[in-house]
Amino acid sequence: MGVFARQVTGIVAVVALSGCAMLPGSGPREPTIREFATAASRNESPTLGYDYVMVDLTRATLPLLTQDRREEFRTFGAAAQAAPSLRLGPGDVIRVTVFESQTGGLFLPEDAGARPGNFVQLPPQRVDQDGRITVPFAGVIVAQGQTPAALESIIRDRLVDRAIEPEVSVEILEQNFSRFSMIGRVGASGVYPLREGGVRLLEAIAAAGGISTDASSAFVSLTRGGQSAKVSYRVILDTPRENIFLAPGDVVEIVEEERQFFAFGATGLVGRFAFGSEEVTLNEAVARVASLQDNQADPRNVVIYRKESRHALERMGVDFSDTPFIGEEVPTIFRANFRSPDIFFLANEFQMRDGDVIFVTNAATVEFQRFFNNATVLTGGPLSVRDNIEAF
Repeated sequence: MGVFARQVTGIVAVVALSGCAMLPGSGPREPTIREFATAASRNESPTLGYDYVMVDLTRATLPLLTQDRREEFRTFGAAAQAAPSLRLGPGDVIRVTVFESQTGGLFLPEDAGARPGNFVQLPPQRVDQDGRITVPFAGVIVAQGQTPAALESIIRDRLVDRAIEPEVSVEILEQNFSRFSMIGRVGASGVYPLREGGVRLLEAIAAAGGISTDASSAFVSLTRGGQSAKVSYRVILDTPRENIFLAPGDVVEIVEEERQFFAFGATGLVGRFAFGSEEVTLNEAVARVASLQDNQADPRNVVIYRKESRHALERMGVDFSDTPFIGEEVPTIFRANFRSPDIFFLANEFQMRDGDVIFVTNAATVEFQRFFNNATVLTGGPLSVRDNIEAF
């Protein structure tokens, strides 16, 4: 046994005899916790029970990666929708005007020549909670669900045998039924009226004062008829067919859902990082965490944890014939080798997904150096490390 090996053996013995009591700590140590536990369940496996696969990132695997699952919410499915016809409903205030071709009729007596026009304008009335209105000589009429033009035809048919060639006009004075609600991260939440000809989604958002959050993290949730859909605000801006017409009763909510990734290990910064934009590449993510630490990181092992589609993994060459994976989502670790000279081309095309975890492993020499740093403290002086450290 050489001098170096004997020094290491002596250090280990010192640590063992001291019981690590001289090393700093802020609480009870793991052996003590286990020793005094009333009962325990130990895991002797090197993993925590998750089966996973590992894939090296290459130019061949890059096109096979699935996109962020938020891409499922890229459409309202209403590309061909036309502007809805406004229909009357409870709360609407209308005014009915009846025209007759000449005096002496039901609404225009013989002595009506002094008044201008052959018509009579009925007082405004509100559609009641049962959706009905009342017109003299026409009786009670169900207005709910009718367009103004359809209601004009119904009233005219009721009067045709009593008035002289009647014509009817229905005017909406106050619209309380054909409205939509705008809530969430907008300048002015509220209930807004629709109009004949239609109101598109972006116009409605503008009428409510615009969004009050960053466009990259804004999503538009539309609820209609008991069903909901959610689309990225950026997608609506970039895709005209998603700027759909609103319908009566629609509820539009602007929500903020900041996408984020996590970084741990030998990086300059660790923790949670917001995307801050629609897309973030692996290059941008690594730069945002203050890059890889020269004196600590192993650039060959930059790994990204995420769940990947089983089908995509099979196309990458992963063989599942003898594996226990069940379901379509498989825990996957992608490894990027930042020692490769062309890695930055690849990392510039790798799109981060919401919830991704980046972990950068320590270089082997870092662990070796930590040992000798502790050894220096224990022995009170530096150790002499020769070039042939393989003896360790």
